[in-house]
Amino acid sequence: MFSLTVCDHIMVAHSFRGEEFGPAQRVHGATFVVEAEFRAPTLDESNLLVDIGAARVELRRVLDAMDYRNLDEVPEMVGQNTTTEFLCAHIHGLLCDAMRAGKLGEGGRNVTGLKVLLRESPLAWAAFEGPVA
Repeated sequence: MFSLTVCDHIMVAHSFRGEEFGPAQRVHGATFVVEAEFRAPTLDESNLLVDIGAARVELRRVLDAMDYRNLDEVPEMVGQNTTTEFLCAHIHGLLCDAMRAGKLGEGGRNVTGLKVLLRESPLAWAAFEGPVA
């Protein structure tokens, strides 16, 4: 299995509902390093998994909708606890949509798996991994 990873980062504000979140129930900021790892069993005719430039551009496009925003006010996230795990799955879905739309080049159509990992600190991170559905 081949893999290719691109990286970027976002800074967000958000709050959580539920006693289990303690002080994080108040609005607070977070900075995430975001990694998107594309996987495919084969390369395209140019020996590429995906166009790395297109992958970086598309990851940035997805992240721009969240960057420097209060996630509590982003329409598709209102009412959600925007945990690191939730954000991983959300970004995964948007990148899968981009691949299906051909935005990562022809190689993107061969991608069978995608892992999205968000690092909140050097000590804590979460990921969502699944097929390109």
